[in-house]
Amino acid sequence: MQIHPTRIELKKCKVRLAAATNGHKLLKDKLEEMVRQFLILAANAKSLRLNSERDLQDSTKGFATAKALSSGQNIKQAITTKDNNISINISSQNIMGVTVPVFDINKSGINPTLPYALATVPFELDNAIRGFTNNIAGLLKLAEAEKSCALLADEIEKTRRRVNALEHIVIPDLLSTIKYIQMRLDENERGAIVRLMKVKSNLEKKES
Repeated sequence: MQIHPTRIELKKCKVRLAAATNGHKLLKDKLEEMVRQFLILAANAKSLRLNSERDLQDSTKGFATAKALSSGQNIKQAITTKDNNISINISSQNIMGVTVPVFDINKSGINPTLPYALATVPFELDNAIRGFTNNIAGLLKLAEAEKSCALLADEIEKTRRRVNALEHIVIPDLLSTIKYIQMRLDENERGAIVRLMKVKSNLEKKES
């Protein structure tokens, strides 16, 4: 760092070093906690994805079976009948300073009865549609978990860069600057002592 080697600057650098060291510790603790929270969210997201994929696969198989057992016109008419009005409540929560979304499905608009004549289509379609409907909440929770993971991962990366910058650039530079200023101050002090000794020696010679 380009700086004048004075005691005032030395004091300023020591204050900055103390702040940087304290900030590094706080950021490192925050980083460790964010990583811990991320691992919990990631495990939850993985579990939700596996469950959702399994449920969707079962529902898709039921739909394919129903399509094979019944006419395409009956299937199309059954699945295009609108009888549900689904709404989503969106809020947020704070995880280690990161605002993540929270999705809640309003189930009051979901009609538990099927909107078509059961005798017109195979029961496999009934199970498939019920499976798709029941999986909506799981898909929302999956979207919530994966979005939270993405936001937290981005913040973890930013915090890691700050920690590395403090650890490998800012703090070493301040230590080097403090050492340089202290060395120059010591040299100036030794020079002043030598000059005083010379003055004293000259005065003693004049007196003698």
